[in-house]
Amino acid sequence: METAKGIALVTGAGSGIGRESALSLLGAGWSVVLAGRRREALEETASLSGALPPAVLIAPADVGDPRSVASLFAAAKAAYGRLDFLFNNAGTSARAVEFDELTYEEWSNVLAVNLSGAFLCSQHAFRMMKEQNPRGGRIVNNGSLSAHVPRPNSAPYTATKHAITGLTRSLSLDGRKYDIACGQIDIGNAATGRTERMASGILQPDGRTAVEPRMDVGEVAKAVLFMASLPLDANIQFLTVMATKMPFIGRG
Repeated sequence: METAKGIALVTGAGSGIGRESALSLLGAGWSVVLAGRRREALEETASLSGALPPAVLIAPADVGDPRSVASLFAAAKAAYGRLDFLFNNAGTSARAVEFDELTYEEWSNVLAVNLSGAFLCSQHAFRMMKEQNPRGGRIVNNGSLSAHVPRPNSAPYTATKHAITGLTRSLSLDGRKYDIACGQIDIGNAATGRTERMASGILQPDGRTAVEPRMDVGEVAKAVLFMASLPLDANIQFLTVMATKMPFIGRG
């Protein structure tokens, strides 16, 4: 099955950036596979869109589990026969504690979701895009501003987001001969549940606690849609979208 716009798969589609991006894609005429751990949250996203099958497919999955990811992409292929766009958005973080207080389990969990999850989903998408007809597609990774600079007490999250940049570059190179484009969106202070603490004050590098400006998450969704909508002979390699007055430039 095909639509005028194509078939997209969004991970972490049950809330925040993933939900808004999925709604934006659906509103623009894409068919979207909604992936995430919580079926109820995915069903809420589908309900908010007003879309019905086959325009939307609810597919609960844990991106850190290879078997779960395999089942996710098998379901997408069975439903649509192809994949044109993957947004690797799902992510998690560890406790904001001193570096020496982190546990190995906390470190491993962040790597499993943020890095291994993006690898697994990208690999399955790569295989589909390489073999399908018409060939090719696009993968966009959520890098975060932490792909550039860290926040205090964020080593696992920051390490994975720096690694996402390497994955993005490698996918761009390795996918070139198969018409597979890959880009990265680095997002700063989108107003979601994950950034609510910034409205009341968050630790700064100099030890102060300060309120940080946030931006409408819908602006991120517009950027994701724009990246998804480009023809495959054009690519946004890296895009930064952030709250204008947040402390990123000159973070210290």
